[in-house]
Amino acid sequence: MGVPRLAERTEEARRCDFLFSQGSHVPGIRGCSVVPPSDGRGLAEEGRGVAKQGWGEAGAGGRRKGRTEAGSRSQLCCGLFDMSAHQQGTELDLSWISKIQVNKPAVLRRAEQIQARRPVKKEWQAAWLLKAVTCIDLTTLSGDDTASNIQRLCYKAKYPIREDLLKALNMHDKGITTAAVCVYPARVCDAVRALKAAGCDIPVASVATGFPAGQTHLKTRLEEIRLAVEDGATEIDVVINRTLVLTGQWKALYDEIRQFRKACGEAHLKTILATGELGSLTNVYKASMIAMMAGSDFIKTSTGKETVNATFPVAIVMLRAIRDFFWKTGNKVGFKPAGGIRSAKDSLVWLSLIKEELGDEWMKPELFRIGASTLLADIERQIYHHVTGRYAAYHDLPMS
Repeated sequence: MGVPRLAERTEEARRCDFLFSQGSHVPGIRGCSVVPPSDGRGLAEEGRGVAKQGWGEAGAGGRRKGRTEAGSRSQLCCGLFDMSAHQQGTELDLSWISKIQVNKPAVLRRAEQIQARRPVKKEWQAAWLLKAVTCIDLTTLSGDDTASNIQRLCYKAKYPIREDLLKALNMHDKGITTAAVCVYPARVCDAVRALKAAGCDIPVASVATGFPAGQTHLKTRLEEIRLAVEDGATEIDVVINRTLVLTGQWKALYDEIRQFRKACGEAHLKTILATGELGSLTNVYKASMIAMMAGSDFIKTSTGKETVNATFPVAIVMLRAIRDFFWKTGNKVGFKPAGGIRSAKDSLVWLSLIKEELGDEWMKPELFRIGASTLLADIERQIYHHVTGRYAAYHDLPMS
């Protein structure tokens, strides 16, 4: 069962030429292999001070293959998707950063439009929800985490949906798991052991660098990354020092994330911006761009511990930064919203946002994750309702 195509965008969405004023630093670069949601349009206007919402066409250097068959594009089984390649980043380009201004009212209009969409229903909804499951970083970041809690989390990551429900959907043989489990550094060994015992190679992600505040010494933060990698973490979710953003110290932020990148070694680097504490959407865009220039494989909205976490306006700004960076460099960077994503309906909106802003190529665990601890329970509950026609009691889904 593949992911169904969304309804075509409204004419208003196609005409949106609104978000960023950035001079000539978003050239009309060809060579973009992003698949459009509907009309395939795409060029970034130069010289008018706006970046058009659009989609580049394959051109210079040879046409890249865009859309592929859903079966080859979307590997559901844990361990089948390739997370070996790293995004190497680029040299710091402060001239690009200095010219950015975000049009906040336009961003808010776009966010309202996304949230107002009518969600998919019935079997299409079930398909989208299963896709969402494969993109979840199943997370526990509690002070009372124990080895038994981690073992339970890892079991749920391997078996996120009850077997009988998957059989009813004819998806029981697809190897559906969550994308990763995410824990504190001290619990990485527990997670690695639990997954090994379960015979599963789901990646283990660890938060690091003084999570969630990032207010410890740089030497301590770097050592925390190294220790997590030594214990078996293959993905590291680092948190930036927000002071560097709020005071405009962009080179210092770049240098710091470069050191995080080096400390990660072969592990993937996911950079948490803590957008609720950055002060403005313009700062969100600039911090996103600096993180990508410094070599982040993913940029992540929040720690989940701030007052304001993953919001759609912030996500739109970050996704446009990812798209601009791809147009300029050819490097694909993943996106991870986290914090406050609890309902199945929320996950559908996030998937539709990714599809519209970045295209089908980003709708896979290599490039899209959802950081969540309670979301999976509601998704399983909705799938249970789809299959049985009634909602589950607590004892029906005991591992939720």
